[in-house]
Amino acid sequence: MGLLTIIRKNQRKAKEMRILFLGLDNAGKTTILKRLNGDDIGSVSPTLGFEIKTFIHGKYTLNIWDVGGQRTLRPYWRNYFEQTDALVWVVDSSDRLRMQDCKEELHSLLQEDRLAGASLIVLANKQDLNGAMTDAEIKEALDLRSIRTHNWKIMPCSAITGQNVAEAVGWVVNDVAGRIYYNLGD
Repeated sequence: MGLLTIIRKNQRKAKEMRILFLGLDNAGKTTILKRLNGDDIGSVSPTLGFEIKTFIHGKYTLNIWDVGGQRTLRPYWRNYFEQTDALVWVVDSSDRLRMQDCKEELHSLLQEDRLAGASLIVLANKQDLNGAMTDAEIKEALDLRSIRTHNWKIMPCSAITGQNVAEAVGWVVNDVAGRIYYNLGD
């Protein structure tokens, strides 16, 4: 995050955060957002492109970009990186076969200059399914301990039950606010 971006954000009356939701297809990104918004999660279809949701969380306006994770869409992810304050990386904890692909995509993202300094939360989704990997197993599979360029956290969750979904957003907001709005008395 550049100095000018920080100054610009500090001067705004409305405290906004841009949060990018990414992950492989079928990880549960859209379902998590529907859960946060109180929408019906009974009928969720794959995101073909992107959706923008705006939420108010405490004193902050969250502009959340939900981008499809199909292999054919991943090259276009870079079009959404500009001014991103936080990256929410959603993982299907029950999809052991694609964990290496998940790791490669995540580590590739973290090398992008326009995502430098962005907060990172890895949501180990689908914890409600039998055989789901634990957050510790996912931390190992994604080699999260090697990440030194971003402040990060991993959190087990379930978009279906709502487990830890609100807590994850709370962590993101607090982490971003601590970096960007730290001198405004929050």
